[in-house]
Amino acid sequence: MRKAHALFFIAAGALSLIPAHRAAAALDYSPQTGWTVEDSSGRTPVEATASAQLDKAQRFEKAGDYQHAALAYYELTRRFPRSGAAADAQLKAGDMAFAGGDYDQAYIYYNQYLTKYPKGDDFDQALEGMYNVGQKFLAGAKRKMLGFKAFPSMVRAQEIFENIVKTAPFSKWAPLAQFYAGQALEKRGQPDDAIAAYQEVISRYPTDPEAADAQYQIGYVYLVQSRTAYDQSAATKAQEAFQDFLAQYPNSEKTAQAQDNLKALQNHENSDTVVVAKYYDKKKDYKAAVIYYNEVIKEQPGSPDAKAAQIRINELRTKLGDAALEPGPEKTETGARAAEQRRLQAQVETASRSDYLGPPVPQPTPPPAESSAPSAPPLRTSPDDLTPPQPPVEPSLPSQ
Repeated sequence: MRKAHALFFIAAGALSLIPAHRAAAALDYSPQTGWTVEDSSGRTPVEATASAQLDKAQRFEKAGDYQHAALAYYELTRRFPRSGAAADAQLKAGDMAFAGGDYDQAYIYYNQYLTKYPKGDDFDQALEGMYNVGQKFLAGAKRKMLGFKAFPSMVRAQEIFENIVKTAPFSKWAPLAQFYAGQALEKRGQPDDAIAAYQEVISRYPTDPEAADAQYQIGYVYLVQSRTAYDQSAATKAQEAFQDFLAQYPNSEKTAQAQDNLKALQNHENSDTVVVAKYYDKKKDYKAAVIYYNEVIKEQPGSPDAKAAQIRINELRTKLGDAALEPGPEKTETGARAAEQRRLQAQVETASRSDYLGPPVPQPTPPPAESSAPSAPPLRTSPDDLTPPQPPVEPSLPSQ
């Protein structure tokens, strides 16, 4: 019985070493050849010579049988590693797996090429293949489990892009990979890590076009945070990031979107000030109300809100007199802190009211149409494109 168990575990271990797309193949053992694999038609996939194995792989490829073509190329490089065709076969194994939709296995094959042939002629092609696999997972492709498509994997996308940067940090694919690692983190709902990834693009590759894309995206992530969490500090950081973007990249195609986002953030902030002013007015804390009505006038000169604020200030002055509305000690530093605390408290209390619908949702310029150029990273310009997190008002990537 123990011998039978041992043989079972040996066979199971051998099966675990076989690529996922070979799960349907039969495992056989003979004293002459050891463990061998046969496909469903009974044909032994490994020929006696590298040239014969290459012919077989090419026949499968020509017939469009990418699963068996990938296996045949892989077996060539595994069984004939010293062959002049081995390196090319390793790359072709990845290409065939990718063509057959087995992206996880394609990534493994491309990664094996980079490891085994770091000075290979097709190193850049293997990197490109790996990058394309990462894009598939980023777009929602599912990983396979036991030969079946099981679950989408942003974690796998992130791993692939980070591996490109680690393996070839000075390649043409590295800045893009670093950017898309940030995109994967966004999709995983990790905004702080995504921002850190975008900042790596700027610090590592400051002269690459992707640096501008990353700076814009930092502002966008903060913009979404400011909406979903009603976070004033995130709104401030978003404004700073967009201002930096406009200062450093004034000729970018995203200039209009950045300007619209800044305007939306400013309107959002101004609306908050109006809400706070009316809150204190309703509570009959007229001194505080006048302070914030004056802020509205200062922030939005000539706007309807500013005109309404001035009218209300005049009404209060007529009713109560100037002395009753003087800010008094709040002109001091301690008083300013007290005013800010009151402002924050007003926001909390206002948001808790049953009739409070939340701050207005900013409406940035819609993203441009999708581009076919693989080297241009997408930039999100509408908060509705982000999942997760979802905006708080209404549950709902990127433009190219």
